[in-house]
Amino acid sequence: MTALQVIAEDRVVTVVRSPQPCDVDSLATALAAGGLRAVELTMTTPDILSRLAGAEIGGGTVVGVGTVLTARDADAAIDAGAQFLVTPGVREAVAKAATAREIPVIMGALTPTEVMAAIDLGAAAVKIFPARANGPDYLRDLHGPFPGVALIPSGGINSGNAGAYLAAGAIAVTAGTDVVAPALVAAADWAAITDRARNFVSAINEQGRC
Repeated sequence: MTALQVIAEDRVVTVVRSPQPCDVDSLATALAAGGLRAVELTMTTPDILSRLAGAEIGGGTVVGVGTVLTARDADAAIDAGAQFLVTPGVREAVAKAATAREIPVIMGALTPTEVMAAIDLGAAAVKIFPARANGPDYLRDLHGPFPGVALIPSGGINSGNAGAYLAAGAIAVTAGTDVVAPALVAAADWAAITDRARNFVSAINEQGRC
């Protein structure tokens, strides 16, 4: 399965932001045990690329790198093993670097103009960020002119509101501190992270049945 296929199937990308280096293998294993197989590590985490390069990810998990701002960032992330890239905004240089190496980009956007720019640059999906600014109805409105675009809301998503974004047409949502709280990552509390991942999955499945 490709990275985007895993994301679409699980309907969640887990975004990891940690103020200190983390054990990528153990983190990915803990999340997969809870049902979340798409992991976005971020360039804001110290030493994250060397940690990714040394990881042996299994179990169908796909790992990408986010907060990618430049072509140099993109190449470094891909060299380390990133299976997809994520940008916080429209970044032409990142798109070109990723396309040259056949790695999908989830490009950040908020306005319709930015969504169109991301599409024109070949984004595999568009991250609507910050999603909390406008809520699920805004995502539903975007699907009017962009019915075929894969939208992934990010920012302010939790187990209580994720279902509303999915119902509004999101291909997937992001799960951040609601699942991978920095304190849990720092403490290497993998069991707690698995529990949170499982609860997040359970919540969106339950909301989907409502």
